[in-house]
Amino acid sequence: MQKTKRSGLPETITMRHDPHFVEFISNQKTIPLVRLLKIEKIDPNPRQARCELGNIQELMDSIKNKGVLEPILVRPRGDRYEIIAGERRFVASKNIDLFEIPAIIMDVTDNEAMEISLIENLQRKDLDVFEEADGLKTLIEIYNYSHADISEKIGKARSTITEIINVSRIPAPLRVLCRESGIDKNRSLLIEISKQKSEAEMKALVDNIREHGLKREDTRDLTKLFREKESKTKRPKHYIFNYRPKEDRSFSVRIEFKKESVNRQEIIKVLEDLLEKLKSPK
Repeated sequence: MQKTKRSGLPETITMRHDPHFVEFISNQKTIPLVRLLKIEKIDPNPRQARCELGNIQELMDSIKNKGVLEPILVRPRGDRYEIIAGERRFVASKNIDLFEIPAIIMDVTDNEAMEISLIENLQRKDLDVFEEADGLKTLIEIYNYSHADISEKIGKARSTITEIINVSRIPAPLRVLCRESGIDKNRSLLIEISKQKSEAEMKALVDNIREHGLKREDTRDLTKLFREKESKTKRPKHYIFNYRPKEDRSFSVRIEFKKESVNRQEIIKVLEDLLEKLKSPK
């Protein structure tokens, strides 16, 4: 008899957590505990990648009506608990005076907690590009992850990881300008800005993007123009004296002076000095 009913999730529904996250939980020595924890016993994560929680009013309304549908992730810290992921749910629950919140308790190290927090936020698309870049940079600087390690763990190409991490080079004042003009929503533009050599060049590119509404292709052309101008500015102009006799093509003389202009007498003087040195027995 042909089977007509399917078991498991419908084809249109997928698990939110990626295979790495599920594998991580399943490989724990002890099964993570799911408990109702008193909110007063829970502390935020000081290494939280998110800088801002954003507008959580809609989340607060949802929790009022339906409760906390997904447990937060925490780890034991003495007789208290530290949030690994789910700070928005925690704050929203606290704001509406909930007494307890469902939580999955995991016994993980600092770098594992940071990794899980990043994956959780990236999957939810809760991080902006700056927060993502700073979070990935933290994994490298504090926990000695390589770009290849991060690529494998969060499922993005190594080249993409490198580009995102470079965004962390953009200074805070320029990040404010990017947010004010909506550039922070465009990862490709931020990547182009981060490629500039100095803060002054970054600012010049941000200003041009804001003023002219440039796209990534435009910024590449503009960056090339910046480089050409910089090269012309930094490269000193030298006067070149070339001599090749018409009657004898077997040789030529080329003298480069370390200044822009030279008069006839200066050229003669250099040639005379050269002749004297050649005639000298030494």
